[in-house]
Amino acid sequence: MYTVRKVAEDLYWVGGNDVRLALFENMHPIPRGVSYNSYLLIDEKTVLFDAVDWAITQDFIRNVEMVLGDRELDYLVVNHMEPDHCGSIEELILRYPKLKIISSEKSFMLMHQFNYHVDGHEDQVEEGDTRNFGKHTVTFVAAPMVHWPEVMMTYDITTGTLFSADAFGSFGALHGALFNDEMNFDRDWIDDARRYYTNIVGKYGPFVQSALKKAATIDIKMICPLHGPVWRNDFGYLLDKYDKWSRYEPEEKGVLIIYGSMYGNTEYAAESLASLLHDKGMHNVRVYDVSSTDVSYLIAETFKYSHIVLACPTFNLGIYPPMKNYLNDMKALNVQNRTFALIENGSWAPQSGTLMSEYLDEELKMMNIMDETLSINSAITDLDVPDLNSLVDALIEATKE
Repeated sequence: MYTVRKVAEDLYWVGGNDVRLALFENMHPIPRGVSYNSYLLIDEKTVLFDAVDWAITQDFIRNVEMVLGDRELDYLVVNHMEPDHCGSIEELILRYPKLKIISSEKSFMLMHQFNYHVDGHEDQVEEGDTRNFGKHTVTFVAAPMVHWPEVMMTYDITTGTLFSADAFGSFGALHGALFNDEMNFDRDWIDDARRYYTNIVGKYGPFVQSALKKAATIDIKMICPLHGPVWRNDFGYLLDKYDKWSRYEPEEKGVLIIYGSMYGNTEYAAESLASLLHDKGMHNVRVYDVSSTDVSYLIAETFKYSHIVLACPTFNLGIYPPMKNYLNDMKALNVQNRTFALIENGSWAPQSGTLMSEYLDEELKMMNIMDETLSINSAITDLDVPDLNSLVDALIEATKE
C-alpha cells in the first residue's frame, strides 16, 4: 500500500508529507515539515475528503489511484478552501471528469477567485445538509473563521468520524505514523500543535469556542484533521488544550522571559532574573532572545505561560524594534489575559518600560502589568540588586495566586 494508511473500515489516509518546505505560509518555520491529510471513503460512492498542496500532488494521486483501483472518484468534499488543500483540485478533475465537488457557497466563491476551474462540478451544501454515499451518511457543520470564513466540518453520522478541516491540526510530518496513540504526542507533538494553533487560528478564539460547542453535541469517535495526527482516543486531552487556547487561558503557571539586547547587557539582566528565580524555587522558567527567535515560537510560548517578563533597551527613544514586532504580533493574534513584568535599559533616557506598559495597556486586552519594573542604566550593577530581588519575589508570589 506504499504510504497509504487504513484509518477505519472503508476509510483510507491518502495524503502526504512535505519536508522540503522551510516556511509554512512562507512565514512560519517548520523544521519537522508538515503533513497534508486527505481521506478516501470507499462506499457505493467513492468520496475524497479534502485534497492537498500542489507540492505533493504526484504522491497524492498515486495514493488515490492505488485505493480506487479501477473505480471512478465520485465526490470531493472540500471542508477548507485554502491552496495548501486545494492545489490539486484541477488535477483531480482532469483525471476524474465526472467528479462532483461538495462544498459551501463561500468556498466556491473562493475557488473562482483562485482561478480553480470547477464550473459544472459544484454541489453546494449548507450547515445541516446531509449526503448519503451508501452505508455512510454525512452532515455538514459550519465552522467559520477556523480559520477562514468558508470553513465547514463534515461529520460521518454512521461512524462518528469528524473531518475537522484545520481544527485540531499540527505542524510536523507524520513519517508513517498516523494515529495519536502511535506516538508520544505530549512529548513530541504538543509544541508544534500549540505553535500551529496560536499562529494560524489564535486570533479567532471566540469562533473556536463556537465550534467546540457544536462538537460537544455530537458523538465523536475519531477526529481527522488536515494536518498532523488522526485522533481516535484521549479526546479530553486535545479538547482541553483547544478550550484553553481559544479562551486565552494559560496552560501553565510559569515565567516566560523574552529579552532584546544590543550589546549583551539587557541579556545579562534577563539571565540574572532567571538565575534568581531558580535560586528561589521557581523552576518553570523559559528564556528567549527576541532578536534570534522566530516570533511564531514566541507567540506559542506566550499562549502557554501565565507570567511574562519583557526586557529590552530603549532605541531611538522607542521600544527596541524586534520587541515592538513581537508586541505587534501579540496584538494581531488577540493575545490577552496575561501578567507582565518589565525590565528597561537605556544609557541616557531609559523609557522602553514605560512605552511597553502603555502598549500593553492600550493596544491589548485584559493585561495585568506588575508594579515592579526594573530600570537599568546601561548595565546592571549592585545598586540594582534590591530591585531585581523585589521583582523575583513579586513574580513568585504572583504565580501562586
